Amino acid sequence: MNDMLAARARQNSDALHLQRIPVPRPGPSDVLVRVASAGLAPGMMTLLARGAFKHLPTTLGHEAAGTVAAVGDEVTGIATGTRVRVHPNLNCRACGPCRSDRDMMCPQQAMIGHAAFGDVPMPLYDRYHDGGLAEYLRVPHWLVDPLPDHVSFDVGAKVHDLANAVRALKCADLPLGATLVITAATGTMGTATIRLARHFGVSRLVLVGRSADRLAAVRPLADGVETHTVALEDLPADWPAAHGLTRAIRALVPQGADAVLDYLPDGPGSVQAMAALTTGGTLVHMGANGAPLQLPLAAVMVNCWRVVGTRACTRTDAREVLDLLARGALRADDLITHRYPLAEAHAAVAALQGRTDPIWMAVVNP
Repeated sequence: MNDMLAARARQNSDALHLQRIPVPRPGPSDVLVRVASAGLAPGMMTLLARGAFKHLPTTLGHEAAGTVAAVGDEVTGIATGTRVRVHPNLNCRACGPCRSDRDMMCPQQAMIGHAAFGDVPMPLYDRYHDGGLAEYLRVPHWLVDPLPDHVSFDVGAKVHDLANAVRALKCADLPLGATLVITAATGTMGTATIRLARHFGVSRLVLVGRSADRLAAVRPLADGVETHTVALEDLPADWPAAHGLTRAIRALVPQGADAVLDYLPDGPGSVQAMAALTTGGTLVHMGANGAPLQLPLAAVMVNCWRVVGTRACTRTDAREVLDLLARGALRADDLITHRYPLAEAHAAVAALQGRTDPIWMAVVNP
């Protein structure tokens, strides 16, 4: 095959463009993956519109799994036909953060098919900016992880989201038997965190979301962990100004929550959930909420609260997820609620942006 279908982003456009482009040729240290499944991220088009994609045109999609179609002349230990998932984080592998399991903080950190985060020269991103919403994907050989035979390609493509949830849970530094609040609990990161919570010793969950019906649907993902829900639609209309979310969480957890894992992309819910923390509690934010953190620093001081931001997982987090999947300790197939062919990528993106249909995780199958 000389060309392939790909979902592309272009200069001066915030839309997705389906087009045929040449199949990439692997360089000496590269692996060419025939993509079987590519993940869809809700914030992909938002970041594109904000100008976070620093190399255009590019193929979108930072999550992918498939089979090795070809390897470069210098690649050893990776055979064609091997089932793999692709780790999307590009980094230098040599700096302090890279050598201390904080590789998402590398100055060169970027994601294939996605955004770049620093302002320094990024030769890896320049070469490997094209992502996985295509029939083939070229990546450096060190970014592929073998996929266990019984783990589906769809789950393999979403290992990155599960690993992001692992990173957020680690950042929370939870005590055994913790009470954990998860905001935006019915979305991709929320559902991943619910499923993983018991692996981190959580004994009680408070799930926050827009809809009571959607929250009821995700409760079974908690796998027996005591679970309560707070639907924003059921709060008084003045809840944003009257701290209604804080009151609702405190009514369920009078002593306060040990941690809040916050995935809200906007609005006052983040700071109101934080105000429901117990003394010494932690807010971990991974939602890119643009709202100001309108909270007196004195409250942070008096309550000994921690505020932690984290923008991605590490390779270690991803490999821990793969180990859980390999041992059968973690189930994830039921988290994937929507599958689309690549030719319908426009419809897939519209569904993600519209948010009318409950989507936990979505994938594209080229």
